[in-house]
Amino acid sequence: MNRTLVRAGLIYESFAFAAVGFWAAFAPHSFYGDFPGGGRHWVSMDGPYNEHLVRDVGELSLAIFVVVLAAAITLSLPLVRTALAAVIVNGGLHLVYHARHLDTLSSGDGVAVIASLALGPAVAVVLLILTARPAPTVEPRPEYPVRD
Repeated sequence: MNRTLVRAGLIYESFAFAAVGFWAAFAPHSFYGDFPGGGRHWVSMDGPYNEHLVRDVGELSLAIFVVVLAAAITLSLPLVRTALAAVIVNGGLHLVYHARHLDTLSSGDGVAVIASLALGPAVAVVLLILTARPAPTVEPRPEYPVRD
């Protein structure tokens, strides 16, 4: 596996979870009203504010952040694969939900939501494929007699 590429991908994934996690866990009302920022409002249009639910999302995102960051630091293959599977399950199901609920968004926001939600699981799938390949083996070179 390409350790540098896998580590970089895991760090990307971990920071994506950290950004959502810290915001939702520690400023849930702001997350609800202002996510993703830049004048966009992707959460508030999906129902009434529920502080408990928003904090739970943030806290679970922080938990995934911890696991993915640990995988990036250690590069322990079982931990890396488990963390990537968690990202795929979380991100894939999140993507499916939002793909089925685009009716409250403008076309541009709909495309942005789907693209942003697809990126995390897509990166995780690529990294999982990279970690699934067996390490290349180096065949010993045959000994040849030296000719004078």
